[in-house]
Amino acid sequence: MMKRLAAAIGLVSIAAAVASAEPPPGAAACTGCHPASSRVASPVVRLNGLDRAAIVKAVREFRSGQRIASVMDRIAKGFTDEEIEAIAAWYATQK
Repeated sequence: MMKRLAAAIGLVSIAAAVASAEPPPGAAACTGCHPASSRVASPVVRLNGLDRAAIVKAVREFRSGQRIASVMDRIAKGFTDEEIEAIAAWYATQK
């Protein structure tokens, strides 16, 4: 009985942690230009639900200068590879 209770509490804790996952450091910088809602008209691409690898590739291209941008290239230069990976993984899981 106690083992089942402990297992149930563990599963609930894990589910709660995933459901309330906070964005990684740096992700808030994206929301100034990239809309979270599909109901917002914006010429800037919505990041929520995009493929993680596609986000990583794009940000690295902005950072290196391969992609031309008015602002994104400067923002991308402020992130490490690890931060880019974490931000991209988080946005890929958002709906």
